[in-house]
Amino acid sequence: MLKGTLSALAVGAVALTAFSAAPARAEVKELKIGYMKNPILEASVSIMDKWATKKGIKLVKIPMAYSIFQEKVTATLTSGNDQFDIIWHNDDWGQLWIKWVARMDDVPGMDRVAKHPLDAFYDEDGKVSAVPAAHTVGTFFYRTDLVKPEEVPTTWDELVKVGQRLQKEGKVKWGYVGGMAMNNTWFSLWWTMWGNKCDIFKPLWERDNKKLAAAGWTPALTEPCTKEYVEFWWDALHTHKISPEAMTTYTRDEANAIFMAGDAAFTLVDSTHFGDFNNPKKSRIAGKVGMAPQPMGPRSDKPFAWNEIWGWGIPKGVPAERQKAAKEILGAMLTDVEGQMKMWEETGGPPPSLDAWAALEKKDPVFAQLKNAVFDQNVGTHSAYYFPAWPAVHKAYSDVMIGILKGKREDIAKGLEAGMDKVHQAANAGQ
Repeated sequence: MLKGTLSALAVGAVALTAFSAAPARAEVKELKIGYMKNPILEASVSIMDKWATKKGIKLVKIPMAYSIFQEKVTATLTSGNDQFDIIWHNDDWGQLWIKWVARMDDVPGMDRVAKHPLDAFYDEDGKVSAVPAAHTVGTFFYRTDLVKPEEVPTTWDELVKVGQRLQKEGKVKWGYVGGMAMNNTWFSLWWTMWGNKCDIFKPLWERDNKKLAAAGWTPALTEPCTKEYVEFWWDALHTHKISPEAMTTYTRDEANAIFMAGDAAFTLVDSTHFGDFNNPKKSRIAGKVGMAPQPMGPRSDKPFAWNEIWGWGIPKGVPAERQKAAKEILGAMLTDVEGQMKMWEETGGPPPSLDAWAALEKKDPVFAQLKNAVFDQNVGTHSAYYFPAWPAVHKAYSDVMIGILKGKREDIAKGLEAGMDKVHQAANAGQ
C-alpha cells in the first residue's frame, strides 16, 4: 500500500516536473502596429499582414499623423506601456529610443541590408534596434512635360532662372515648392545646406558624437556656407519669388499637394512619394514626373544625396512571446523579395533588401533613374545627427531659421549669430 502510494507520488512528481520544465506557450493571436500614415509604410505593413494571416495572427493597424507620432510613441515607450508590438522607427529618434526598444540582430534577412543607413540605430555594444522598412532618399523631382532631362537645373542659379522662365511663360505658379516647417526642413533648408558643403555643427559633415562633443557641439550657423544657403532661400521667397512666402509654414504634405496640382515645376522630397505623384487619382501630373540629382550650391562640384531608412522597432515592454512573433513577421517581410519589388512599383519606396535591389536594377528603368539621381551621387553624411538631444536641436534650428526668413535680408547675419546660443543649448540639454 505504502509502496504503491510512493510510486504514484513519484509518477506525479515526474509529471509535474515535466510540466514545469516545458510550460504551455501562450498563443499569439494579435499584434498591434503603430506607424505614420504613409503609402510606403502601408505597403510594408501589407507584406507583414500577408504573413501574419498565414500564422493566424490579426495585425491591428494604428496609423497616425507624422506631427503627433514621435511624441505619442515616446510617451508610450518611456512609460513601459505595451500599447504597440511593432512601431515605425525613424533615424531621427533612433538614439532617443535606444533604451526602450528591442535589438533586432537576430531577425532573418538582416544580413542582406545596407549597413550605412543603420548607423542611427546601433547601441554601444554594436547591436541594432531597427529592421529596415524602406530607404528614404531625398529626390529632386521635375516635370517632364515642362523641361527636358538636359534642361533640369544642376545649380541653385539654374533653379532660379528656369523656375522664373516657366513662371513668366505661365506654365506654373511656382518654380520650386518644398516643406520648410519643423520636421520638414530636409525639403528646403537642409538639402541646400549639404549641397553647399555645409552643416549644423562643426566639424562639418561629422557624425561621430565623441568628435562633436570634443568640438563643444559648436553650431556652424555663422559659417559663410550657412549665410549663403539662407540668403538663397530668402531670395527665393521674397526677391526671385520662385517659391511662395507661405512656404515657411509648409509641411511636405502642403508642398506635395501644390506639386501634384501642377502648380510647381520642381520639388524635393523622399522618393517614397513618387507613387502618389504618378497616381492619376491623386495627381494632375501623373506620368509627367522625372527624378534628377539635387542642384548644387556655389561651394559644391558634385551633387549631394542622402540615403537613410525608415525602420520597424519593437518596444522592450512587449511580452516575450509577442516579441518573438513580431520578429518572425518582420523577418518574413524582409525576405519577401517579390513583395518588396511590388512595394517599389506601387509607391516608389526603395526596398530594404539588397536582393530586391539587384532584381530591380535588371528590369526597372525608373529604379535606374532613381539610382542615378541618388545612389550614384555623393552620400557625404547622414541627414540627421544621432544623439538623444537631436529632436530638441532640430526644433531650435527650425525656430531660428524660420524667424530669419520672415525677417529682413539685412538682418540674416545678426539672426544667425543670435541663433548660435539657442542651438548650442539645445545640443547640451540633458547631457
